[in-house]
Amino acid sequence: MKISYRKTVVAAAIAAVAILPAAACSSDDSSSGSSSSTAASASAPESSAAQSTPAPVATVPALTGRDTAVALDTGFTDALTALKLTPGVVGGAKLENGSLVFPITGGNVTYYTPGSIQPYVQGIIDHKGAGFSLTGGGKTVDITNLTIDPGTSKLMADVSVDGTVAATQAIVFDLDGSTLKPLQTNPDGTAVLEGTRVLISETAAGLLNQTFATDAVKAGLLVGIAKITINTK
Repeated sequence: MKISYRKTVVAAAIAAVAILPAAACSSDDSSSGSSSSTAASASAPESSAAQSTPAPVATVPALTGRDTAVALDTGFTDALTALKLTPGVVGGAKLENGSLVFPITGGNVTYYTPGSIQPYVQGIIDHKGAGFSLTGGGKTVDITNLTIDPGTSKLMADVSVDGTVAATQAIVFDLDGSTLKPLQTNPDGTAVLEGTRVLISETAAGLLNQTFATDAVKAGLLVGIAKITINTK
């Protein structure tokens, strides 16, 4: 029982590496549906195309800053302490008030009324130069240059182990936006998307299991609920 418990805690600790929010949940079906809709619109009259593609609620063609963050669950931080695993931040990332915060460096976002189109959050959100590290057992894993693609519900990143590149822009986390709250706009010129569930991907599970000599990290493991704040002006 003790060994099983430690493996479970290792999984939770490693999973704390996942630190990015995302936007809407999409699927292969929704993506293909979107493509079909686009194809249909191309052959339909202009009025039909206009009806099939709703006007976005908000569009930011060039993101100019703010951040993405996740409030770490006490279960994760307690696991890090118990296993003597040391978390760290890379580049411009910060760990403050119990949250890992990563500056947005570029990209674009378009938000539609939920249910009007799938995926209803589209774009790319870049966090170049920032990341998160986890050190334990004589090894260090760095996950950096995070890229969120809300249209495919994936988060990509560069992964290195002890300074050696292990993967470049690999799908590190799967994103579930089914719990995403409606877009919140604020008087200070910001917009907030909050509520996406971040899940460890099959690729990341395999890499982390190999690196930390365990089989406890499972694909689909819930990392936490994320939040993103962008400038709209």
